[in-house]
Amino acid sequence: MSDVARPTGASPGPERVVVTGGAGFLGSHLCRALLAAGSEVICVDNLCTGRLANVADLSGHPRFRFLEADVTEPFTVAGPVDAVAHLACAASPVDYFNLPVATLRAGGHGTYNMLTLARDKDARFLLASTSEVYGDPLVHPQTEEYWGNVNPVGPRAVYDESKRFSEAMTVAFRKEFGLDAGIARIFNSYGPSMRADDGRVVPTFITQALRGEPLSVMSDGRQTRSLCYVDDTVEGLLALLDSAEAGPVNLGNPNEISVLELAELIVEITGSHSPLTYIAPHPDDPRRRKPDIGRARTRLGWEPRVALSDGLKRTVEWFAQNEAVTETVSGGTSR
Repeated sequence: MSDVARPTGASPGPERVVVTGGAGFLGSHLCRALLAAGSEVICVDNLCTGRLANVADLSGHPRFRFLEADVTEPFTVAGPVDAVAHLACAASPVDYFNLPVATLRAGGHGTYNMLTLARDKDARFLLASTSEVYGDPLVHPQTEEYWGNVNPVGPRAVYDESKRFSEAMTVAFRKEFGLDAGIARIFNSYGPSMRADDGRVVPTFITQALRGEPLSVMSDGRQTRSLCYVDDTVEGLLALLDSAEAGPVNLGNPNEISVLELAELIVEITGSHSPLTYIAPHPDDPRRRKPDIGRARTRLGWEPRVALSDGLKRTVEWFAQNEAVTETVSGGTSR
């Protein structure tokens, strides 16, 4: 059960919300939190990377509806809509490397269509952007004023530039049409319901450790990440959704950890005897990643609450109890 709660003093929240990418890792947690807060949720997903299993427990909920649809094609929703949370996009390296055009279309056509839906319904729009807009940052920690260091023709560009374009489109709708829209830049989020084979560092290390396999650390493992437990990320999204804040707003945990330290911590938590092995990094892999969350603290009253060790223990428990640990894990990553 999720521990997500709205910040003290927050508004009751929107009554009817469309969540795109709602059957994905983060989207399914957001759907669950919105339902717990009393909202009606229309979960939209084409199941390209999302899974019905992620929302199976919600299928009988009277305020939950699943709509299988592709956001890159226009569609509408009958009745009023108070908010549109646009999370639909391949978000893991395995997925956006395999689906480069679909990833770009989700950020381009998909964002345009969902902005248009929000405009037609006079709804609040929330864009789930990413820390990847900063690329391999030359500024540390990363503030929202930083423009980033992105290779527009590199292998990661399909995701990075998709989100950068999504942000530009959101700002354009706000300027030209007066749309009530906010942008969240989400840093590495982790927790239950991640796919074992999605190529992100936490599920890769956990599944390898639970199997007793070597943990595949990219490069020398000194590259850093700032990992935010999913409940904290969702609290930040709810706070932004409930506000009139335009953003962009960084949502992430400013406690930085090296990939090597993370691997060692996961081995300790799982009680595994897995050794570490070192593999070549992906091109353009960021060396450091750490959010400045001053804007989120002052404007949203938000900051993460779950310690990394606690969040990892909850995530390990989930993987240990689910069949995902028996699936094949492809390659390591530092993302």
